Amino acid sequence: MATKFGLAGGIPERKVRPIWDAIDSRQFKNALKHVTTLLSKHPNSPYALALKALVLERMGKPDEAFSVALNAKELLYANDSLLMDDLTLSTLQIVFQRLDHLDLATGCYEHASSKFPGNLELMMGLFNCYVREYSFVKQQQTAIKMYKLVGEERFLLWAVCSIQLQVLCGSGEDKLLFLAEGLLKKHVASHSLQEPEALTIYISILERQAKFGDALEILSGKLGSLLMIEVDKLRMQGRLLARAGDYTAAADIFNKILELCPDDWEGFLQYLGCLLQDDSIWCDEAVNDPVHPPKFVNCKVSHLTEEQFDSQISIASACVQKLLADTVNNLIRCPYLATIEIERRKHLYGKRNDDDVMNGIVQYFCRFGHLGCFTTDVEMFVEVLTSDQRTELLEKLMKAQDTLSVPPTKALGLSISFFKIKQLLLGDISTSCARDLEASCVQMFEMYCTNLPLSKDLDPQEGTYGEELLSMICSILVQLFWRTKDVGYLVEAIMVLEFGLAIRRYVSQYKILLLHLYSHCGALSVAHERYKSMDVKNILMESILHHILPQMLVSPLWTELNNLLKDYLKFMDDHFRESADLTFLAYRHRNYSKVIEFVQFKDRLQHSSQYLVARVETSILQLKQSANNIEEEEGVLQGMKCGVHFLELSKEVGSKSLTFNEDLQSRPWWTPSSEQNYLLGPFEGISYYPKKILVGQSCPTCFVTKDREASLKRVVEKKSLLPRMIYLSIQSASVSTKEHAEVNGSVTPDITSELKLLLECYAQFLGYSLTEAIEVVMGFHNEERSSVVSDSNLIDWLNFTVFLNAWSLSSNEFVNPDGNGCRPRIWNILDYLLEKYTLEKIRSIEPQLCSPWSGIELLIQIVTEPLAWHGLVIQSCLRSCFPSGKKKKKSGSAYQSSSNMAHAITDSVVHLSHVLEDVMKWISEWLRKPEDENMENIFFLLNKDENNDGPGKVFRMLEKFISSVNDTEFGDHIAPPLKSWSPADVARKMISGKLRVLMEFGDICDSKLKLLHSLKQQIAQI
Repeated sequence: MATKFGLAGGIPERKVRPIWDAIDSRQFKNALKHVTTLLSKHPNSPYALALKALVLERMGKPDEAFSVALNAKELLYANDSLLMDDLTLSTLQIVFQRLDHLDLATGCYEHASSKFPGNLELMMGLFNCYVREYSFVKQQQTAIKMYKLVGEERFLLWAVCSIQLQVLCGSGEDKLLFLAEGLLKKHVASHSLQEPEALTIYISILERQAKFGDALEILSGKLGSLLMIEVDKLRMQGRLLARAGDYTAAADIFNKILELCPDDWEGFLQYLGCLLQDDSIWCDEAVNDPVHPPKFVNCKVSHLTEEQFDSQISIASACVQKLLADTVNNLIRCPYLATIEIERRKHLYGKRNDDDVMNGIVQYFCRFGHLGCFTTDVEMFVEVLTSDQRTELLEKLMKAQDTLSVPPTKALGLSISFFKIKQLLLGDISTSCARDLEASCVQMFEMYCTNLPLSKDLDPQEGTYGEELLSMICSILVQLFWRTKDVGYLVEAIMVLEFGLAIRRYVSQYKILLLHLYSHCGALSVAHERYKSMDVKNILMESILHHILPQMLVSPLWTELNNLLKDYLKFMDDHFRESADLTFLAYRHRNYSKVIEFVQFKDRLQHSSQYLVARVETSILQLKQSANNIEEEEGVLQGMKCGVHFLELSKEVGSKSLTFNEDLQSRPWWTPSSEQNYLLGPFEGISYYPKKILVGQSCPTCFVTKDREASLKRVVEKKSLLPRMIYLSIQSASVSTKEHAEVNGSVTPDITSELKLLLECYAQFLGYSLTEAIEVVMGFHNEERSSVVSDSNLIDWLNFTVFLNAWSLSSNEFVNPDGNGCRPRIWNILDYLLEKYTLEKIRSIEPQLCSPWSGIELLIQIVTEPLAWHGLVIQSCLRSCFPSGKKKKKSGSAYQSSSNMAHAITDSVVHLSHVLEDVMKWISEWLRKPEDENMENIFFLLNKDENNDGPGKVFRMLEKFISSVNDTEFGDHIAPPLKSWSPADVARKMISGKLRVLMEFGDICDSKLKLLHSLKQQIAQI
């Protein structure tokens, strides 16, 4: 029924080809002209209407496109004589999919398939619709029908994949796999299998059911010949034998793999595991985590007798010696690492072979120490050594380095590896004096400068030799800052990294370190520029955005934040919409393992913790931006269904499992996750490779713990309540001045009761019942309960008090006016708290450009959240007192009520105005300093000690080096950027970056101050 005899949807193809050509070349106006002409000749053609809908959608007219597409659908349903061809239906499917109406596209295909049940093309289109809807059961049913119709193997495998997806990604039970096995077994008996992917799927289904013997039998039979790559077949056999418990046979298989691929490190670990009858490598769930792969190898050896252990280890040693003999002239690392791993297993078993472990590491250093991966290669072996043994190993490595005669580039690599291993072995820097650490930085920087000419002939996009040295210097300087609290070390670290970027502007590690350093100092606009310069796109946003997003969420850079959230959410939503295309493409190309992979990947992204946070924070940002105008705020809330959608989200979050997809290994040591920053706390003596980080990276299930997931869920649940609570607070304040409370059809008790319910939920997040939380708030005014407030929960307590005040205005349950009976006491307490904590923050933060930013972040949050929500309550009260902007005659009691409320509002407006004026004065103290004075202060931090102690040693070397640069020595790619680079430009960037943020904050305060002044004028008219 598809296009035949040159017809496309019943229309000659030559007439529709110009339309498709215009669409493909994005000439949508021309396409619309062509399709209009076509419709004049074929007004009742569903295909012509579908084309018009497609063109209109591409032109950005979704409503018109939807209307036309519905007309085409109705014509298809109404006239049985019309062709039900796949071209018409697929065009409609594109339109409905882009308009988020997949169900309508599916309905069209279901209707067509029911009319023409034997049409394979229509059934494939219907299967595609179910793929897009992730309806695995219906996929299975449709694929079975196609298989019965034509008997092709691919349709059977489509059905089998659909069953697997029900088990892996749906709610299906493992017993469904028995059905899939039966389908395949029956097909094999009658037709065998034709494709390698089919065999892989068959084996995976049997393996999932723990039918290892059956899987091995199939793999060893005729079907095994489908796997053309011998090593892949051997790996599968070895894994199945090991999981079946036949370790001897499995070890023989993995031995063959090592003979074919001597650099297969994973293959050796599996071989050794089989020899020692250790199934840890197959049972460890962490191995299956594609985002956080394990760094260390879990193993168990205690179950073997000493005789068994020695026998198996001798077999492993003989295998490794053979590999070493066969690869003596090759740069293959696996046999040398295997030697150390065998010694590590001996050590874990209780053998006193510490010297053998150390000698193995020294030999590996001599052969591969010049490689950047050396330290990470030997990390897990160092773990078994004691403190004294580590010191001894360091001495051996130093002697070995001195005896090696290698080319300059390798010598540099060896020196870098030695610095790294030294920091790893020595551990806690608290045992080293500051001067030794500074000397180490100077030594590394001198080494970098000395070897920089080696890179003069490299392409500008290639990394320079020794570029890791600058990152290592930065890490030590940050440690010195943490230890001494001398901000000069941070400035020096920034100078060193910016110097490195001047030479090579593509080094992402420099940019990430700078991003976090600028963020710590408050120069968020520069941090954001560094993030943008990394050109993070597509899926990298999911793994890299965590470097900048948490800081931006509490900053006043709302435009930049909005762009970050918008770009990220657009990518995620587009991926969810289009990922099914990849899945169906994998089906069509018979790559069935990719089908499973694509669906699991989409499922992982849908459960992303960052995606959940971004959705909630986007709504809160919109509410912040509109808080100065209650009509705009209500419009935003209407778009959020008055907060009901996020209220539902809050209820669902608890039952969801979240995934953490951040690339944590790219984060600096001082902030191993977005929730942690060691620099904000006291010095604890954590080494360059903090133990916490090592443990976390080796076992992601330990690092991304259930505690972290539970904590994030609580934060999201709590923030999801805000839109609805803001809406109800506005309504509650609005009805508080009306004698007969009914607003927009909602009776006051409904508003107050729902707000009370949400207050109870919010109080639980604070760790109290509603009654207890109210008692805490009532005690704030007398400083009775202020000890419960800390920086971590201050915003939550202030938000709770804002919403509690709004509820008290209309609730009969909570009547607690002040002594004059004019104003609820909660209102007094709220104004007092906003003033108290705002002024506290102002007085605690010195106007220094390099001071930490955390206190200012809290001040920004106070102004943009609780104070803003309180401003909305005030606007709502005022609007109710004086709804039309003109005075109205009122009865005595109503007049008295409005008058009292007007006085209460006046007091609050005056109070808040004074608070914001104090903030503006504080900001002006920062802004009024001349740039020269700010520059002088920054460079003073690097040159303040006359005895040459403290920060500045590396910086002075840097200045001296720049002054001596010449074109001949460093080449055309390095010398010009070095000559043009200026420390003054970096200092100016730091200053402008922080002042830009403060100016944005000042603009927000100024807009709120103008709002309060306008409210004063309105009150004066009542």
